Amino acid sequence: MPLYEHVFLARQDVTAQQVEALVEQYKGVIEAGGGKVEKTEMWGIKSLAYRIKKNRKAHFTMLGITAPAPAVAEMERQMRINEDVLRFMTLKVEEHEEAPSVMMQKRDRDERKDRERRRREEEGFGFGGTPEGQGEGA
Repeated sequence: MPLYEHVFLARQDVTAQQVEALVEQYKGVIEAGGGKVEKTEMWGIKSLAYRIKKNRKAHFTMLGITAPAPAVAEMERQMRINEDVLRFMTLKVEEHEEAPSVMMQKRDRDERKDRERRRREEEGFGFGGTPEGQGEGA
């Protein structure tokens, strides 16, 4: 059965619970068509490069799907009808990645940088990389 990665953007003013309900709705469509959703990643609210239907931000969600083409086509048809879905894109892939997607890895990396910065501040390091009060001439 073909493998797909599907990303859709939902309007910013819908709640996270409504986005989860959309995911469950589309999972049901895929499963009714004989497929399976292998992976779901909620990427959160992100800024858009340009306004889409008067929205500057959107909820991004990625689905890893194993399904026949008609099931994916039906899901896309229902997304076109839904006013809460701004855009979507489906790509056929050779295999699903087991690790988190690049978008999720980026979030982990950003959190790591924040933790490192906070640790340095707690240790009392200033801008020069030396503990405060111990300048060059001390």
